[in-house]
Amino acid sequence: MKPVVIIPARMASTRLPSKPLADIGGVPMIVRVWAQAMKAGIGPVIVAAGDAEIADAVERAGGHAVLTHPDLPSGSDRVFAALEGVDPEGRYDTVINLQGDLPALDPVQLQAVAQALAGHDIATLAAPITDEADRANPAVVKAVVAWEPDGRSGRALYFSRATVPTGPGEHFYHVGIYAYRRDALARFVRLPPSPLETREKLEQLRALEAGMSIAVARVDSAPLSVDTPEDLEFARKIIK
Repeated sequence: MKPVVIIPARMASTRLPSKPLADIGGVPMIVRVWAQAMKAGIGPVIVAAGDAEIADAVERAGGHAVLTHPDLPSGSDRVFAALEGVDPEGRYDTVINLQGDLPALDPVQLQAVAQALAGHDIATLAAPITDEADRANPAVVKAVVAWEPDGRSGRALYFSRATVPTGPGEHFYHVGIYAYRRDALARFVRLPPSPLETREKLEQLRALEAGMSIAVARVDSAPLSVDTPEDLEFARKIIK
């Protein structure tokens, strides 16, 4: 396995404008995410920037950024465009798609998603839901997983904004970090949006509807995702 980590980022954000450059302790958020990814030590880390300002911030910090078209429809498309640009010869066979809004990411989680990929098209992460309110919150994406007996690894059956499955038992946050086999990513971005993807507004359902296998590794907690001004203030407090 030869992995590369690619972080898609763009300035347009309805809830938090200019989110990638949001200051957290004197450091732009995208630079913090890049630095945490570097600590994982699993391969080179590239920021797929939709805007020159993002690329400039990463390059000033000593990182590697690639400019991609600002109007690409999704982060997955941005990751694939950057991959094709920096590695047309196909040296990297595994692609880690890391969200650019996880400034407190535990690098171990990148290692976990890469290790989970073996034998599958895609891998991702899930963590137990600990906040009761999150079970019914449609902003919180839940993963339905067929777990192995050890309870640490499994296969994704579905993802939803609803409280699934019903009945007593654990529910799981979906942690939106992905590992792809390179050929699986190429196939995925060429698929049209699927009916369930459109209905739930969850891109990963396109892969499941197309019969692609998604492995899931269990992690103990979900990393803080900065989506709102309130999230940003909380990130500043915990990183201070």
